[in-house]
Amino acid sequence: MRIAIMGAGAMGTTLGAFLSRKALAVDLIDTYQAHVDALNAEGAHIVGCAELTVPVHALTPDQMEGIYDLVFLMVKQTNNEACLHQLLPHLSEESTVCTLQNGVPEPSVAELVGAKRTVGGACRWGATFVKPGVAELTNDLDSRPILFEIGELDGSITPRIQMVADVLGHMGKAEIADNLMGARWLKLMLNSSMSGLSSALGCPFGSILDNDKALTCLSYIAAEVVHVARAAGYTLTDTNGLNTAEIADFKTPEELERSKGYLYRNYDPLRTAKASMLQDLERGKKTEVDMINGYVGTVGRKCGVPTPFNDLVADIIRAAQDGRGKAEFANLDRFVLPAL
Repeated sequence: MRIAIMGAGAMGTTLGAFLSRKALAVDLIDTYQAHVDALNAEGAHIVGCAELTVPVHALTPDQMEGIYDLVFLMVKQTNNEACLHQLLPHLSEESTVCTLQNGVPEPSVAELVGAKRTVGGACRWGATFVKPGVAELTNDLDSRPILFEIGELDGSITPRIQMVADVLGHMGKAEIADNLMGARWLKLMLNSSMSGLSSALGCPFGSILDNDKALTCLSYIAAEVVHVARAAGYTLTDTNGLNTAEIADFKTPEELERSKGYLYRNYDPLRTAKASMLQDLERGKKTEVDMINGYVGTVGRKCGVPTPFNDLVADIIRAAQDGRGKAEFANLDRFVLPAL
């Protein structure tokens, strides 16, 4: 089986290292030439919650040859159209493209490569890019019973999705979901809350946890995502100790504290992590905010669900991205907490 990881950033490099360590035939594909060169010369070096250096085979998209049986799509969604058009000549009718991206990318991916070739999933772990050839794993994998939640678009359990789960199992448990979109919206809740707010405030996750107002904003952001998902007809899955109903359905101060407690416990092991959107802002790159907090607002407006916290996060990040503002902790003053 020929496997490709399209987008060997922090997440793709980490997955590629774990799969290559098991002697699978994996190509790590990325446009960052210095990173590709470092991976080929020195291997993929994973630091943080794991310490390993694994020889890998990396290349740029123009160097792809032949047909891939399985492709893990891990580029930023902003790059999907360009990279998938490059990938199409290297797919057969039987090839499988598994998107492991943030947001809810499956519909747009299926439009480009075909629904019959598309499966999706969410990663329940994180990584940060350090420098060419080096990625930091920000989760203790032993503390995460499930690392991937994957599924067919229609929720069926097929030999193909079992094959994808077996491949990912070389890194850690991949659970096959019969409710892929529910899993997707759960991941979107996490991305929109901590990744979105920490990017808007220009800080690592720990700074959010240590500020009561910021932590309260986190609960309101998460609650909006859950309420929008329900209005759109999705039932969120509960994974790794997260209870979405108890996070989102708070009406009293005591229930709000319960919500904050769930989110605190989930992110406390990730205090030093820095959101990928914030990393993009620091590098002057376009972020995925329109596919994360912006997407929540778009669907919310269609469903008649207000999303003021997600909308403000998106506005702050867009302004920082366009040079009209700055991602800084002082932006917390712009959030107004409702009275319960």
